Amino acid sequence: MVTDATPNPELTSEPEPESSTEALVERAEATVTAYLTDAEIPWESGARPGEFVLTLPGERKLRVVTSLLVGPVHTSVSAFVIRNPDENHAGVYRWLLRRNLRMPLLAYAVDASGDVWVRGQVPTGAVDAALVDQLLGIVLEAADASFNELLVLGFLTSMKREWAWRVSRGESLANLEAFRSLLEGSELEDDGAAPSPHATERDEDHPAAQPAVTG
Repeated sequence: MVTDATPNPELTSEPEPESSTEALVERAEATVTAYLTDAEIPWESGARPGEFVLTLPGERKLRVVTSLLVGPVHTSVSAFVIRNPDENHAGVYRWLLRRNLRMPLLAYAVDASGDVWVRGQVPTGAVDAALVDQLLGIVLEAADASFNELLVLGFLTSMKREWAWRVSRGESLANLEAFRSLLEGSELEDDGAAPSPHATERDEDHPAAQPAVTG
Protein backbone atom coordinates (compact mmCIF):
# COMPACT_ATOMS: atom_id res chain seq x y z
CA MET A 1 0.00 0.00 0.00
CA VAL A 2 1.38 3.38 -0.98
CA THR A 3 1.20 6.06 1.69
CA ASP A 4 1.60 9.78 1.38
CA ALA A 5 5.07 10.54 2.77
CA THR A 6 4.54 14.28 2.74
CA PRO A 7 5.31 15.50 6.26
CA ASN A 8 2.61 17.22 8.22
CA PRO A 9 3.83 20.82 8.62
CA GLU A 10 2.15 21.07 12.02
CA LEU A 11 4.22 18.14 13.28
CA THR A 12 7.52 19.06 11.69
CA SER A 13 7.60 22.79 12.33
CA GLU A 14 11.09 23.91 13.22
CA PRO A 15 11.85 26.05 16.26
CA GLU A 16 12.10 29.76 15.71
CA PRO A 17 15.54 30.92 14.61
CA GLU A 18 17.71 32.29 17.39
CA SER A 19 17.71 35.71 15.74
CA SER A 20 13.90 35.79 15.91
CA THR A 21 13.96 34.96 19.63
CA GLU A 22 16.55 37.64 20.29
CA ALA A 23 14.42 40.17 18.42
CA LEU A 24 11.39 39.19 20.52
CA VAL A 25 13.32 39.70 23.76
CA GLU A 26 14.80 43.00 22.58
CA ARG A 27 11.36 44.26 21.60
CA ALA A 28 9.91 43.30 24.99
CA GLU A 29 12.81 44.90 26.86
CA ALA A 30 12.40 48.09 24.83
CA THR A 31 8.68 48.10 25.63
CA VAL A 32 9.32 47.72 29.36
CA THR A 33 12.01 50.41 29.34
CA ALA A 34 9.77 52.87 27.50
CA TYR A 35 6.85 52.18 29.85
CA LEU A 36 8.92 52.65 33.01
CA THR A 37 10.45 55.83 31.63
CA ASP A 38 7.09 57.31 30.63
CA ALA A 39 5.56 56.35 33.98
CA GLU A 40 8.60 57.74 35.84
CA ILE A 41 9.04 54.50 37.77
CA PRO A 42 12.58 54.14 39.20
CA TRP A 43 14.35 50.99 38.08
CA GLU A 44 17.76 49.42 37.65
CA SER A 45 19.11 46.37 35.89
CA GLY A 46 18.95 43.19 37.95
CA ALA A 47 21.55 40.47 38.36
CA ARG A 48 20.04 38.36 35.59
CA PRO A 49 20.00 39.21 31.87
CA GLY A 50 16.72 40.90 30.97
CA GLU A 51 15.81 41.70 34.58
CA PHE A 52 14.34 45.03 35.62
CA VAL A 53 14.27 45.74 39.37
CA LEU A 54 11.79 48.54 39.86
CA THR A 55 10.38 50.42 42.81
CA LEU A 56 6.64 51.04 42.96
CA PRO A 57 5.34 53.68 45.39
CA GLY A 58 3.06 52.26 48.05
CA GLU A 59 0.60 53.65 50.55
CA ARG A 60 0.63 51.01 53.28
CA LYS A 61 4.21 50.00 52.50
CA LEU A 62 6.62 52.79 51.62
CA ARG A 63 7.59 50.98 48.45
CA VAL A 64 7.15 47.68 46.66
CA VAL A 65 10.35 46.38 45.07
CA THR A 66 9.45 44.28 42.04
CA SER A 67 11.42 42.07 39.66
CA LEU A 68 10.34 41.92 36.02
CA LEU A 69 12.39 39.38 34.09
CA VAL A 70 12.15 39.23 30.29
CA GLY A 71 13.00 35.77 28.97
CA PRO A 72 12.98 34.17 25.53
CA VAL A 73 9.63 32.45 26.16
CA HIS A 74 8.08 33.97 29.28
CA THR A 75 8.33 37.24 31.15
CA SER A 76 8.03 36.75 34.91
CA VAL A 77 7.03 39.19 37.61
CA SER A 78 7.65 38.76 41.33
CA ALA A 79 7.40 40.99 44.39
CA PHE A 80 7.85 40.39 48.10
CA VAL A 81 4.63 40.82 50.08
CA ILE A 82 5.23 39.98 53.75
CA ARG A 83 7.51 37.91 55.95
CA ASN A 84 6.62 34.52 57.34
CA PRO A 85 3.70 35.22 59.70
CA ASP A 86 4.31 34.92 63.42
CA GLU A 87 0.97 33.18 63.98
CA ASN A 88 -2.30 32.03 62.41
CA HIS A 89 -0.65 30.45 59.38
CA ALA A 90 -3.81 28.56 58.44
CA GLY A 91 -5.82 31.79 58.44
CA VAL A 92 -3.21 33.62 56.38
CA TYR A 93 -2.93 30.83 53.80
CA ARG A 94 -6.71 30.52 53.53
CA TRP A 95 -6.92 34.25 52.86
CA LEU A 96 -4.18 34.04 50.20
CA LEU A 97 -5.78 31.08 48.41
CA ARG A 98 -9.20 32.71 48.36
CA ARG A 99 -7.69 35.92 47.00
CA ASN A 100 -5.90 33.91 44.28
CA LEU A 101 -9.30 32.96 42.87
CA ARG A 102 -9.98 36.62 42.08
CA MET A 103 -6.49 37.72 41.01
CA PRO A 104 -5.76 37.61 37.25
CA LEU A 105 -2.36 36.65 35.79
CA LEU A 106 -0.46 36.59 39.11
CA ALA A 107 -0.87 34.61 42.32
CA TYR A 108 0.37 34.55 45.89
CA ALA A 109 3.08 31.98 46.70
CA VAL A 110 5.16 30.96 49.70
CA ASP A 111 8.91 30.36 49.55
CA ALA A 112 11.04 27.91 51.55
CA SER A 113 11.34 30.41 54.41
CA GLY A 114 7.59 30.89 54.65
CA ASP A 115 7.73 34.42 53.22
CA VAL A 116 4.83 35.47 51.01
CA TRP A 117 5.34 36.65 47.44
CA VAL A 118 3.16 37.58 44.51
CA ARG A 119 4.39 36.20 41.21
CA GLY A 120 3.45 34.96 37.76
CA GLN A 121 4.50 34.90 34.13
CA VAL A 122 3.13 35.86 30.74
CA PRO A 123 4.30 35.07 27.20
CA THR A 124 7.08 37.44 26.19
CA GLY A 125 5.44 37.86 22.79
CA ALA A 126 2.39 39.36 24.51
CA VAL A 127 4.32 42.06 26.36
CA ASP A 128 3.14 45.55 25.53
CA ALA A 129 2.64 48.75 27.51
CA ALA A 130 -0.93 47.86 28.46
CA LEU A 131 0.09 44.45 29.81
CA VAL A 132 3.00 45.88 31.81
CA ASP A 133 0.65 48.47 33.30
CA GLN A 134 -1.84 45.74 34.23
CA LEU A 135 0.82 43.53 35.81
CA LEU A 136 2.24 46.31 37.96
CA GLY A 137 -1.25 47.35 39.02
CA ILE A 138 -1.93 43.78 40.18
CA VAL A 139 1.39 43.74 42.07
CA LEU A 140 0.47 46.94 43.94
CA GLU A 141 -2.96 45.60 44.81
CA ALA A 142 -1.50 42.30 46.05
CA ALA A 143 1.53 43.62 47.93
CA ASP A 144 0.48 47.08 49.10
CA ALA A 145 -3.31 47.31 49.30
CA SER A 146 -3.52 43.98 51.15
CA PHE A 147 -0.59 44.62 53.50
CA ASN A 148 -2.52 45.84 56.54
CA GLU A 149 -5.00 42.99 56.35
CA LEU A 150 -2.19 40.45 56.22
CA LEU A 151 -0.46 42.14 59.17
CA VAL A 152 -3.58 41.74 61.29
CA LEU A 153 -3.99 38.10 60.27
CA GLY A 154 -0.40 37.05 60.86
CA PHE A 155 1.13 39.49 63.38
CA LEU A 156 -1.64 40.70 65.69
CA THR A 157 0.00 39.48 68.90
CA SER A 158 3.30 41.15 67.97
CA MET A 159 1.46 44.34 67.09
CA LYS A 160 -0.27 44.37 70.46
CA ARG A 161 3.08 43.95 72.19
CA GLU A 162 4.58 46.77 70.17
CA TRP A 163 1.63 49.04 70.97
CA ALA A 164 2.00 48.32 74.69
CA TRP A 165 5.76 48.81 74.53
CA ARG A 166 5.42 52.17 72.79
CA VAL A 167 2.70 53.42 75.10
CA SER A 168 4.72 52.45 78.18
CA ARG A 169 7.73 54.41 76.89
CA GLY A 170 5.88 57.35 75.37
CA GLU A 171 7.05 56.40 71.87
CA SER A 172 5.27 57.50 68.70
CA LEU A 173 2.28 55.41 67.61
CA ALA A 174 2.17 56.94 64.13
CA ASN A 175 2.78 53.76 62.15
CA LEU A 176 0.16 51.91 64.23
CA GLU A 177 -2.64 54.46 63.94
CA ALA A 178 -4.38 52.44 61.21
CA PHE A 179 -4.83 49.67 63.77
CA ARG A 180 -5.81 51.77 66.79
CA SER A 181 -9.29 50.22 67.09
CA LEU A 182 -7.71 46.76 67.37
CA LEU A 183 -4.74 47.67 69.55
CA GLU A 184 -5.96 50.32 71.98
CA GLY A 185 -6.03 48.78 75.43
CA SER A 186 -3.26 46.29 74.64
CA GLU A 187 -1.09 48.07 77.20
CA LEU A 188 -3.34 46.54 79.85
CA GLU A 189 -2.31 43.09 78.62
CA ASP A 190 1.42 43.81 78.28
CA ASP A 191 3.38 40.70 79.25
CA GLY A 192 6.71 42.53 79.21
CA ALA A 193 7.92 40.82 76.04
CA ALA A 194 9.81 42.91 73.53
CA PRO A 195 7.91 43.65 70.30
CA SER A 196 8.68 41.74 67.13
CA PRO A 197 11.31 43.73 65.18
CA HIS A 198 9.32 43.52 61.94
CA ALA A 199 5.73 43.36 63.15
CA THR A 200 4.70 46.66 61.57
CA GLU A 201 7.42 47.35 59.04
CA ARG A 202 6.13 49.48 56.18
CA ASP A 203 9.28 49.34 54.09
CA GLU A 204 10.18 45.73 53.32
CA ASP A 205 13.64 45.78 51.73
CA HIS A 206 13.49 42.12 50.83
CA PRO A 207 15.41 40.91 47.77
CA ALA A 208 13.24 41.02 44.67
CA ALA A 209 14.66 37.86 43.15
CA GLN A 210 12.25 35.20 41.99
CA PRO A 211 11.46 32.99 45.00
CA ALA A 212 11.86 29.24 45.27
CA VAL A 213 8.14 28.59 45.46
CA THR A 214 6.98 25.80 47.73
CA GLY A 215 3.28 26.35 47.60
